[in-house]
Amino acid sequence: MHRTNLTAATADESWGGLVLELPHPTGPGLRPEVADGNRMVLAQGPDVVFFAEVDDERCGVEYLRTDRYRSPVAPLRAAEARAVGGQGQPSWYARWAHRFAGVLEASPVGPLHEGKWVLSRRLLGEGTTRTGDGPAGRWRSRLLDDHPDGYIDWFTGSWGVMPLRRMPPPDDGRVKSYRKQAREGVLPPVLLWWFSGLNCYVILDGHARLAAAVAENREPAVLALSRAQSEERARAGTDKALSTYHLTMSVLDGPHLLTDRRAPARAASRLLATQLHDIEVGHAPTRAWPMPVAHRTGPGTPRA
Repeated sequence: MHRTNLTAATADESWGGLVLELPHPTGPGLRPEVADGNRMVLAQGPDVVFFAEVDDERCGVEYLRTDRYRSPVAPLRAAEARAVGGQGQPSWYARWAHRFAGVLEASPVGPLHEGKWVLSRRLLGEGTTRTGDGPAGRWRSRLLDDHPDGYIDWFTGSWGVMPLRRMPPPDDGRVKSYRKQAREGVLPPVLLWWFSGLNCYVILDGHARLAAAVAENREPAVLALSRAQSEERARAGTDKALSTYHLTMSVLDGPHLLTDRRAPARAASRLLATQLHDIEVGHAPTRAWPMPVAHRTGPGTPRA
């Protein structure tokens, strides 16, 4: 696997993401499977992690978790978390991104397959208004933690975060340990994966870390894995951003009088940098495979 660090869109941050390129065909151990146009499962080896069915009106999706999910990441020890250093700096995110990339590449139960991927701090829907005050309230409203089954309303619940197993309570032993790390400022990031079939993120690793951050009312650090945009779509987005930038600069350089063109020129440059960075870390649709007959029925499958 080839890795490339991306620079951030702003001058005050040095790291903006990590591109992963897998040139050789590989069959992912964790894979979405679809059938009949509206039914899907998330399979991990021979097991089904959840069943899901899109409703007839295409307004949302029902799901049922099976409690068979296995994280591709081995438990993170406190000594390792402290060795990586203080939370929140771009270099801290970069170190954890490389750590997760190596683990995912080696894991037989992870989602990676051939193609280009991105690990970044960017989450879709971050600017949406959600209920609740403080980090704990925001993340409780974002979590799709009805267990074992629930419904995602795509008009109100898009870009949520789905646990792949039951969220542990605040007094769970692992959560208590991670709460201490959260107070120390060394809690490792939660690893998410963009699942376009549900229009939400799923938690690949870090259920207990997320529970700890919420229990301490602290903003959890996250790294999101997604397929990178296709070259064609990235090129179209880049051309559009450059065209808008050149048009703006031509207006600023026009015959009208400006007391100071430097401020709008800087704003246009910042906007271009942000747009180009968003293209680099943009989410492509999640790839899915045909659902085998063995996975098409299961006890308690939504509406099956």
